[in-house]
Amino acid sequence: MFQNTSVIDKTYKKLAIQVSLNGLSFATFDTLLNKPLTLQKIEIGNVSITSKIDDLFTNAFQNHPELKAGYDEIIIIHSNNLSTFVPTALFDEDYLGSYLQFNTKVFETDFFAFDELPNYEMNNVYIPYVNMNNYFIDEYGTFDYKHANSILVQKLLEVSKNNEERKMFVHVSDTHFEIVVIQNQKLQLYNSFDYKTAEDFIYYILFTAEQLQLNPENFKLELLGKITEADSLYSMVYKYVRNVAMLDVNTMQNQFSETENREHFILLHS
Repeated sequence: MFQNTSVIDKTYKKLAIQVSLNGLSFATFDTLLNKPLTLQKIEIGNVSITSKIDDLFTNAFQNHPELKAGYDEIIIIHSNNLSTFVPTALFDEDYLGSYLQFNTKVFETDFFAFDELPNYEMNNVYIPYVNMNNYFIDEYGTFDYKHANSILVQKLLEVSKNNEERKMFVHVSDTHFEIVVIQNQKLQLYNSFDYKTAEDFIYYILFTAEQLQLNPENFKLELLGKITEADSLYSMVYKYVRNVAMLDVNTMQNQFSETENREHFILLHS
């Protein structure tokens, strides 16, 4: 299990692993053709940061030989709601924890990291899963890692080019969701909310719209992540927001279904 650094030994393959407290998913890529080859999801239910994680990873490596192949590039994607975006003009690498203390409880022992989005003049400050990184260090030696929302926001900014109207995107996970509001490649709002019911879900969407003076009769809302038109979440949003749709993923030309492309949008764009 290693990353290839020799030109002679190159495999032209990349491995991306997205980790959360609900499990992990991974994809392999052909870097020459720039296309995904495999996609796999492994769920364990919501767990604490310390329990079952080692068992999950151990079982995953035993049952999925793709995780043990050689790759030129390996990236670990941390998926949680412990992140915030900071404009470059206000960013100081020596005070990472201070940016997060406004929206999450931080401790002196926390490890902070950040991803640069230089094309959009901002950084995403976040708390990665240190114990998970340590596990992958033992398995792979070296790898890159990012926060899931860095990939999400950057890709949504890219697809909003030349779009003058404000649009809201909502990315759904098992226990939380992200709201991203963009206008012509400018991030106007990013926030993450915990939810348990469809009522929680629509409340935060409508509250955010109200704060931004977005009329539910007019603004466009696109959904992605772990959601389909058959879900109660979609039904609830459809009841209150006139222009709601699932994110168009037709440009993601691969062998996976539209549902898989939406659910694994971040992983497949890593």
